[in-house]
Amino acid sequence: MIRYDSKFQRLALGLACLAGFVDAIGFIKSGGLFVSSMSGNSTRLAIGLVEVSRASLSAATLISLFVLGVFLSSLMAARVTIAHRKVTVMAGVAASLLGAAICQSAGWDIPTIGMLCLAMGAANSIFRRDGEVSIGVTYMTGTLVKLGHRLADAALGGSRTAWAPYLLLWLALVCGGILGAASYSTFPDATVWIAFGFASALVLFTRMLTRDAAV
Repeated sequence: MIRYDSKFQRLALGLACLAGFVDAIGFIKSGGLFVSSMSGNSTRLAIGLVEVSRASLSAATLISLFVLGVFLSSLMAARVTIAHRKVTVMAGVAASLLGAAICQSAGWDIPTIGMLCLAMGAANSIFRRDGEVSIGVTYMTGTLVKLGHRLADAALGGSRTAWAPYLLLWLALVCGGILGAASYSTFPDATVWIAFGFASALVLFTRMLTRDAAV
């Protein structure tokens, strides 16, 4: 997170907020599974296998779709120049959310959840360096670990502010989740369309950031 300048940190915050928003929708619609946090789904898979419940199949399906989203977005990124990779992947995220919104309007809950999961997997290919994810925007375990490390560094005389971006990233996801849950409870039929609109705005923002730089 701190390796990026403030403009790209803002993009990461926007993506984390989108992820929280979408994950809250997916969690409610699926009855307790996640579309962005595969650690949670992996635990649900394990418990479901022990209990021999259908939840294990649902969790395994979502994990597979998430990985497929990462796979497809990585292929998309590999086919364009470095300068266009972020906006190309972000456009793929928005396209997946458009598909989810159309499915939601048609009343197809299961395909809606699947498309949400594809979108969240794809989002993790936006911040990628040297073949590795440099900022995880849909899961926060690593971010919270880094927050703890930076707080320890500050206590030992290191940078007094290096922890702040990690805290903000976590808060962005939490705030997005609050907004997603609140919007779903108020106007459930429009929530995925809102997510698509937010993602479309992030496409434009990403294009603006990467227009003159190869990043």
